[in-house]
Amino acid sequence: MDQPKLERLLRLMKMLTGNISYSINDLSDKLNMSVRTVYRYIDTFREAGFVIKKRGYFIRIDKSSPYFKDISQLIHFTEEEAWILKSAIESIDENNLLKQNLKKKLYTVYDYKILAQTTVHSKDSHNVNKLIEAIENKQQVMLHNYHSANSKNIRNRKVEAFSFTTNYIQIWAYDTEKKKNKLFKLKRIENIEIMPQLWQYEHEHQIGYIDIFRISSFNQYFIKLRLGLLSVSLLTEEYPLSEQYITKISDNEWIFETNVCGYEGIGRFVMGLLHDIEILESDDFKEYIKKRINFYKIL
Repeated sequence: MDQPKLERLLRLMKMLTGNISYSINDLSDKLNMSVRTVYRYIDTFREAGFVIKKRGYFIRIDKSSPYFKDISQLIHFTEEEAWILKSAIESIDENNLLKQNLKKKLYTVYDYKILAQTTVHSKDSHNVNKLIEAIENKQQVMLHNYHSANSKNIRNRKVEAFSFTTNYIQIWAYDTEKKKNKLFKLKRIENIEIMPQLWQYEHEHQIGYIDIFRISSFNQYFIKLRLGLLSVSLLTEEYPLSEQYITKISDNEWIFETNVCGYEGIGRFVMGLLHDIEILESDDFKEYIKKRINFYKIL
């Protein structure tokens, strides 16, 4: 098989196994190939033993297909894992031919800037499958006994789930009661019930940001820190993605600057290392840290 055809087959497989459902015409447009060619490639998958599932105009590869589990166990990376691999490869001497071959292979298989979908933990698989079905059919779902860390209560949430984060850890969904988009953690959902109602707020669906401290928001705030040896070491160990935002100034001094979705994540890190960190920007973040310090003084 020639390389261009193989590339098209792999791209088609990726689309047929992702979280978004496509019609034959959608696939034809996005892959820049004729409808007839799309059908021919799908027949190739079918002949290879994959189960092709069609619901209305939408088509996908059934994840219960033979060999699917084997494929899902191939190399999948989270964004942090991919960044670590990239950093390790970059540390190899530039004149080493092995480095170029490794980079080429890694980037062919995986773009480290894109979050990978990996096999979900077995105990959450039932809920994930329910959510995938609801997304495909654009149906509302009831998250039964959701454990909220913010409100510290357990109750049902009626939502329109529409997009997973990496590793199926969280789901972006529109809360029909609060009338806003939120992230819900899969591990905090006891059970999922697919409701008969179709989506009513699709025009409101919006995916927000997730910063390197794993805080989500629809807003971003700039911060700039001066780090010592201890804090820069702990930062890169605990949050590998931070490395791309760090600049070395001297043997004992580094500048870390990035956008965050809130001050909770970065705040926890800074509060534990105040003796080794200087906040350069922003004034709002400085004020946040001052308030936290005063709060603990009162206690």
